[in-house]
Amino acid sequence: MKTMSITILFWLLSMLLLSDKSQTSKTEVKCNSTAKNYSLIPANISKNVTILDLSYNQITLNITDTRVLQTYFLLSELYLVENKVTNLFNNSFSNLSNLEILNICRNSIHTIQQSAFTGLHKLKKLYLCQNKIVQLNPKTFLPLKNLILLNLHGNLISYFDVPQLFHLEFIILYGNPWNCSCSLLNLQNWLKTSNVTLENESITMCSYPDILKCYNIKTVPYKAECYSKFPSSITEDLHIPFQSISNSTFNNSLNNLTRNSEHESHGKSWAFLVGVVVAVVMTSLLISIAIKCPVWYNFLLSYNHHRLEEHEAETYEDSFTGNPSSPSQIPDTNSEETTVIFDQLHSFVVDDDGFIEDKYIDTHESREEN
Repeated sequence: MKTMSITILFWLLSMLLLSDKSQTSKTEVKCNSTAKNYSLIPANISKNVTILDLSYNQITLNITDTRVLQTYFLLSELYLVENKVTNLFNNSFSNLSNLEILNICRNSIHTIQQSAFTGLHKLKKLYLCQNKIVQLNPKTFLPLKNLILLNLHGNLISYFDVPQLFHLEFIILYGNPWNCSCSLLNLQNWLKTSNVTLENESITMCSYPDILKCYNIKTVPYKAECYSKFPSSITEDLHIPFQSISNSTFNNSLNNLTRNSEHESHGKSWAFLVGVVVAVVMTSLLISIAIKCPVWYNFLLSYNHHRLEEHEAETYEDSFTGNPSSPSQIPDTNSEETTVIFDQLHSFVVDDDGFIEDKYIDTHESREEN
């Protein structure tokens, strides 16, 4: 009897469970509003809807759309594929506590604010593929405590810090321009040591630098210097400059780098300009000194004389003064002509007293002539 009663009890419980499941399946409400050319999320949909497909419309997910979404609190699946979404603002899905699947692929999303996914505690699958996302703040995924699958393929992500998703099982990262420098070592260690499966690993390739293009991000051979720069901890936030674009810290660091490069270029140009000005001033000064102070030129010319040979000196004296022993043979020339010839021969010598003084004529020769 006891066994029969226990068996009947289990049968009743199983029937109750089955009835509950059938009731829940009956309460599942689908709404397919694809390709309706909606620019806003319609507000006239039944509030009991659990699966809402708004793909292939013109929805931007602005503030008005966010308010309408708050009324569909029973949603478990939301599809916004190929719309006009460009930004995911804070608390965009905060009232969708039952949402398990969110698909926003093939939009133009480039900015995701840090609290965009607040309230999605039951979310299991997040699709952000084929957008224009450049950077992601890992803290953005903190509210997603039960996330199992994260799809980020086909974006513009070159760096991705380790997300703090402890229940994540699958991640899709191919189709991004990955920079496989030392900055990606932390992500690689996480992919190797955690239980997360990198989907399409063979085509999740490096884009930079060129020598690593033949490797996927999980098999890049890093050098010892990379391990010395980056600790093995997979949860440490290492690169503040690579956070989300909406993060002000990233913008500030980027502006600082730009200003520093501008200052360096301006500094070099000023140094070059100063050097040119100094060179021009010095050249002008030397030219002016050469023009206005010719004394140094005459001083140099005075040392261009060379000592006459003995026979050359006698010939020169004979040709100029004649025979000193016979003063009668001196030609009767005009004193003015002699003065002109003398001035022409010695025009380059500066003479103050009217007498010629040649330092190279021996003293005993001058005595003999006297």
